[in-house]
Formats: sequence, C-alpha cells, structure tokens
Amino acid sequence: MSDLAELNRPSSQNNNSSHIAKLNPEQRAAVEAIDGPVLVLAGAGTGKTRVLTARIAHILATRKAYPGQILAVTFTNKAAREMAERVEKLLHGGSELPPQNSSLNWLGTFHSIGAKILRRYADVLGFTSSFTILNSDDQLRLVKQLLNENNIDDKQNPPKIILSIIQSWKDQGLIPSKIDDAGQGTTAKALLIYKAYQARLRTLNAMDFGDLLLHNLTLFTSFPEIHKEVVSRFKYILVDEYQDTNIAQYLWLRLLASGHKNICCVGDDDQSIYGWRGAEIGNILKFEKDFPGATVVRLERNYRSTGNILAVASKLIAENNGRLGKTLWTEGEDGEKVKVRSLWDGDEEARFVGDEIEALQRNGENLNQMAVLVRAGFQTRSFEERFLTLGLNYRVIGGLRFYERQEIRDATAYLRVISQPDDDLAFERIVNTPKRGIGTATLENIHSYARSQDISMSKATYELLAQNALKGKIAASLGGLLKSLERWRSLLGSQPIGEITDIMLDESGYRSMWKLENTPDAQGRLENLKELVRAMGEFETLTAFLEHVGLVTDMSENRDSDMISIMTLHAAKGLEFNNVFLPGWEEGLFPSQRSLDENGQKALEEERRLAYVGITRARKNLTISFAGSRRIYNQWQYNIPSRFISEFPKENIEVFKGF
Repeated sequence: MSDLAELNRPSSQNNNSSHIAKLNPEQRAAVEAIDGPVLVLAGAGTGKTRVLTARIAHILATRKAYPGQILAVTFTNKAAREMAERVEKLLHGGSELPPQNSSLNWLGTFHSIGAKILRRYADVLGFTSSFTILNSDDQLRLVKQLLNENNIDDKQNPPKIILSIIQSWKDQGLIPSKIDDAGQGTTAKALLIYKAYQARLRTLNAMDFGDLLLHNLTLFTSFPEIHKEVVSRFKYILVDEYQDTNIAQYLWLRLLASGHKNICCVGDDDQSIYGWRGAEIGNILKFEKDFPGATVVRLERNYRSTGNILAVASKLIAENNGRLGKTLWTEGEDGEKVKVRSLWDGDEEARFVGDEIEALQRNGENLNQMAVLVRAGFQTRSFEERFLTLGLNYRVIGGLRFYERQEIRDATAYLRVISQPDDDLAFERIVNTPKRGIGTATLENIHSYARSQDISMSKATYELLAQNALKGKIAASLGGLLKSLERWRSLLGSQPIGEITDIMLDESGYRSMWKLENTPDAQGRLENLKELVRAMGEFETLTAFLEHVGLVTDMSENRDSDMISIMTLHAAKGLEFNNVFLPGWEEGLFPSQRSLDENGQKALEEERRLAYVGITRARKNLTISFAGSRRIYNQWQYNIPSRFISEFPKENIEVFKGF
C-alpha cells in the first residue's frame, strides 16, 4: 500500500476476498459491516487482531477509502506496527514492506495521532508546530518548581501526588476552568498548580502526554471549522481495546466520528481491568446509546483454551452485572479439568507450584509455556526463591525481580550499613532517602574528607560533625541518622532481625515516605516491604540474610529463552501459555480487600474481570491455589478461599485438598 496507484488498479484480490477467506462467520460479519457504527465484542482468544487487520484490508481492497482516509487507533506502538504489517501482508500476497513505506499514516497510538493533529494546528492554540513533549521527569521537575514558587510545602503535598491529580483531570478531559470544586487540602493545591502548570507549559512551548488529547478537545470544540476539516479527512475510524479508553479518549473519538459515524470499536468489556489508571468501562457499555442503530457483533469462538477452562471463565464472569454478555466456546477438546488446590501456607504453595512445574518439564513441556500469575507484586518473592532453589530459569515480566526493586534495595542498603558501617555504597544510597536536606555539595565534602583521611564516609561524617564542619539543619539531620543507625545496630542479637527492620522502616521515615505518596504504585511498594520483613523471619542473623540477598542478586539471569514467566495478572493481559498457575486466591488478597474498601461493588466486578483475564491466559492446563494461612509480620493470618472459587461450575473443576 505504499503505492496509491496499486490500490486504484482493478484487482482480482478485491473480488475473491482473499483477506476474509479464513475468517469464521462472526469474524466475517465484523469485517464486512463497513458503514455506520460497529461494536465488535471480542472475547479472549477469539481473533480480535485478525478482525481489525482484515477490516482495514477489506476497506482498501473494496476501494471504499484511500489509506490516508483511515484512522486506526491503538494503545501501544507495538500493536500499531503489528497491525500495519499484517495489513500489508494481506494486501500484498504475503510480501512484507518496511513499516516506513506504509501509506497507513494515520495508524498509531492515541497520543501519536493526537500529536500529529496538533502539529498542524498548534498556532491557533498559542503553540508553534515544534512544541516539545515533556517526559515524566520533566513534568515532575516542573511541578516541584511551581510548588516552591507558590510556597507550598512539598512534604505535605508531594509533587508526585499533585502531578497524578493533574493527570487524572486531563484523563477526564478537564481543563482548569472546568473544575468546579477541588475541595480542600492537596486537591485544592493541585488545582492551583494545574493552572500555573498549564501557563508555564505554554510559555515553554511544551505539552505533556495528557495535553495531546486535552488540546485536541479544545481544538475541536473551540474551532468548528478545524473540527470539520479534520473530521472530513477520515472516512473510517477503527479503535482497538476500546474497553481501556478513558474519558478524554472517549470524547475525542466521539468528536472525530460525529460526521459520518463510520466508527468500529473492538474490545471486550469482560477484560476491562485498568480502572485504577483511568479506564472507564462505561465507554464500551454505552456504545449503542452513543451511536443509535449500531451493529454489534460478538466474537465468542475461542481458538486458545480448552472447553473446561472456557466453561470456568464464562461461569465466573457471568456473575458480573456490568457487562454486555457473551459466552466463550470452542470446537476443540474439553481437556483436563481446572485444578483447584488448597494448601497449608504460602511456602507450601510455592513448593507445590515448583513440583508441578518440574513434573510438567519431565513430561516434555517447555518452561517458556508456563506462567505464574499473581494478584500483587509482593507474591513473586516466594516463587522466585523456590525456583532459584530448584534451579529453574525464570523471568519477571512487567517488573523487576523482588530483590532488585527500588524499595527493597533501599531497605537492604539500610540493613547493610547497620551490619557494616563502612559500606560507603549503601551509606550514600540511604543518607538522603527519605529526603533529609543533604545536597550534592555536602556529599562531595564528606567524600573529599573521607578520601583525604582514607576512612569510610560514615566515619568521615562522624569526624566532620565532631569538628563542627557541618552546620545547622544538615548537621542535625546527619547526626540524627548516625544515632539511629547506632541504636538499630545495638538491637542486633537481642531482637529478631525482622522486628529490627520493621523498627528501622518506621523510625527512618522510609515507610512514611511511601504512605504519603498514596498511589497504587506506592501501595505495592509498601506491600513489598511487608514481604521483606516476613522473609527475614527465615534467617537467624542479619549477616545470613544479607549473604542470601547478595547471592540471589548476583545470579546472572540465564538468557536462554526457555524460562518460566512470573508476572502480575495486570501484566498478563494479551499473553497466553500452555500451563498457567494462579496462586493466592484468598479473600482479602484476591479480590483485594483494599480495592473493595475503596470502590465497593465496582471494584469487585473489576477484580472478577481480572480473574477472568487470568483464567483465559491458559491454553491447556490451569491450576488455581489458595493457602489456609500466610505469615504477615511473623504472625499467622488465617484465610478463607476467594469467593471466586465458589462461583466455578463444579463439573469443570477438580478440587485437591492439601490439609
């Protein structure tokens, strides 16, 4: 399609419909319903990408539009590239052209398409076409500057929180003047900074990612002629993963489709799992209301999983009220029943999964066709430890290995200094974490003195304080840190190291630092710190624990592709494996009690959709497990099975009791 003349030449390809020859009846219906609004409800494993690419190919092959008259929107650059390559292959008999030669120049992510439109009309909004797009570091730095300029305490109003509030407003399509009531406290401060932030961006001729759609909305609503011009450019609009759109994306798409209404949205309401980052499931649920007379096509034939796995997934998700409804089925075999295993505790659960994986491996299954999917990031530690013990290669997808995570490295650095005061690398990591007002100049001063005296940074700090070479708040902060380290060190041998770590995390202010941030990411870090304290209960001394951490982190990752995948359920969306393990299905952990407390029934339905996503990752074998007890802070917590397990159809599962 790099050559428009090729498209306009009469072709037998247009008549024999080779691009739809291998589609099933429902897929074909979705492809051939070209004109008017179309909603394709594509269940897990039903060939969503095939339908999208075949639909584009069909529009082009039937001469309904030129490539430049098709707007196709995805969430990732990878998905956009894959779609472009598949369309090229369909229309060129299997030959693949380099992506840069594609004439589908309006196929991309929401942000890339939004930026492309703004480059053409930036002047009417007070920008030039060469505007800069700020990265997250630049955004945070700008917010910090504005807090300082407005004399707002950044400890009471952390910059990351302020920025996340601003971004949530942008995701809702709200400019500062449209925010009626920001309430009190941090939210009110965020609105003040939002106004200053947008003004400063205009001065800098810059935008952030949220602006790329927000300014599009302003452009379309404030300049009707420009809106009309942009709308007339596109004859057809296609949207991937519609269930994951936020309000700003939804409004943008409605404005673009307001003329011809030839919009096709492909998505799965049962896989809407990103509400915590702004996705609005209501967008897909009200499609028929937004576009009266819309054609709705359900893709329910699954090409991935066995009958028993699909039966469990379908029965579970049917418990949700907020869905449009569909039932997955397959022409394949029923396969093995879904295994549900109860175990005594979390450690036994990890041993059980390790044993099952070794058994599968002995039966010829590859490790790269196995996955352990967890609800929360802290759960990965016990499986990582077990796999290392068994010598099983693994990778953590969508995140770092447990002991490589920032909060674990920070906490371990504190423990290293407690154990070995002369550990300069660890001391330098913790000296200003959390913030103690220790700047670069002070650190260079300590470094210089330590080198001149051939002593460690810790000893250098002691001596500089004794000489009154450090003054004021800096001296007080460093003196306080050294006294705390001495006190924590004095507890060694008299208290369990887990308790000492717990005390250190509180008294250092490190745990409070993450509590103040109050974001989903921060909550995950706090859970990881809890898991660290729990893990230390397995070691008699701090030296033994630090030696273990050193050995684990020093083990170079085997780059062999045959590796077990460990990841969260959120990170698993879009992936599939022959053998899937879903551990930790206990009330409070899954569904998450914190989510239920914050959002009630809405959260429960999203948790159930997350369970559905996990189940439908499995092709052949699925094992779900729960532990009767887990140790939290060296205390046993007794659990009941997740309510989701009681919603499974009994004829499709096999229950094994470990206690």
